[in-house]
Amino acid sequence: MQWDLGIQGLAVLAAMSLGFGIVAGLLVGGGFSHRGWATAITAVACFGAGLLASEVWFGWATEEDLQPNIGGLSRDEVLLSSVLTTVIVVVVMRWVSRRARRHETSGIAADDRRGGRPVRRG
Repeated sequence: MQWDLGIQGLAVLAAMSLGFGIVAGLLVGGGFSHRGWATAITAVACFGAGLLASEVWFGWATEEDLQPNIGGLSRDEVLLSSVLTTVIVVVVMRWVSRRARRHETSGIAADDRRGGRPVRRG
């Protein structure tokens, strides 16, 4: 593998990742903290997936082989991997928050377990 991603490609990847992170934060719902976590997790995951897509999976491609290529960044492939990553993060975070809300409304607190049996509040 030859590293061909330049400063411009990294900047575009970072901007795209942050954009997808913001979209995930808006889609995931919940409070400010939950949205912030979704934004951060998605931005980091999209950046990693973008590096993997551009440098490992399509690292062989040159500007002539794969268009458009911005500063060594395989833009179309990175966009696709970022969309998939964002969808996965949003679905997982919505599922986790739904389970947490269901657990809270059932009256069972995770820290109120005695002898392995849940204690109902009342």
